[in-house]
Amino acid sequence: MSTGLEQGPPVGLESPVKPVNRVGVIGGGTMGSGIAEVCARAGLDTLVVEVDLSAISGARTRITESLAKAVARNKLSSDAKDLALDSLSFSTDMGDLADRDLAIEAVIESLEEKLSVFRAMDKVMEPDAILATNTSSIPVITLSSVTSRSGMVVGMHFFNPAPVQPLVELVRSLNTTSATMDRAHQFVVENLGKKVIHCRDRAGFVVNRLLIPYLLDAIRMYDEGKVSAADIDSGMMHGCSHPMGPLTLCDLIGLDTIEAVADVLYEEFKGSHNAPPPLLRRMVAAGHLGRKTGKGFYEYQ
Repeated sequence: MSTGLEQGPPVGLESPVKPVNRVGVIGGGTMGSGIAEVCARAGLDTLVVEVDLSAISGARTRITESLAKAVARNKLSSDAKDLALDSLSFSTDMGDLADRDLAIEAVIESLEEKLSVFRAMDKVMEPDAILATNTSSIPVITLSSVTSRSGMVVGMHFFNPAPVQPLVELVRSLNTTSATMDRAHQFVVENLGKKVIHCRDRAGFVVNRLLIPYLLDAIRMYDEGKVSAADIDSGMMHGCSHPMGPLTLCDLIGLDTIEAVADVLYEEFKGSHNAPPPLLRRMVAAGHLGRKTGKGFYEYQ
């Protein structure tokens, strides 16, 4: 029996859907710069908004270096790289989002930070503009509640590295309209060339709800001291054909991000398998966050 709440692919795509040509990305860190690169490579007018000039410099460097690597690996032509760079602009002024058809929030996984961004986006953007969040765990309905357009807020969860990973989770809250989902689906599939799965607005959505407990179990196993990090990773790579082991993946994602997502999952579902292990808490407190700090379960130059 249908409840009317099932989340499947959008059903209105046979009707005309307003295209997205101008995109804003708020936050130019690892995820934000990757999302901005994907949009720029699609030929979209892409604006990255950051807090200051230093952050803008970091975002510009990340995108430029990533594009250069794509050219070196014959994944992108030099002309396409130049086109992508020409499609990019940067600003420290949220007001510059006023002409955007869609804006994607990609700041740190902090509820207060994200709420602040959504209030600002809602204030400056046109009434028919879509507000999207790249959150990996925070309820979309919570973010939409501080806006005047709850029906036009959608989860648009990319995966790291965004230029390489094909998947985007589209998350529909209880208030998101079908028209918004249609536009978001068309943008992600047709403009960006990504694979979409549709998710209900529950903590962790699909991928992280399955992934995070697995990563937390790997951390617990390592903390027991009976097996090395290298052997845990080797076991999953060579025994289960995973492209990288769970502890290497933890370092890539960032241990602070894993802790934040685990906290949200535990708060929503109360399952012990979602509770952050003591070792994870200690490593985050010590600043051993993985690749971005040079030390996590492994050390990095």
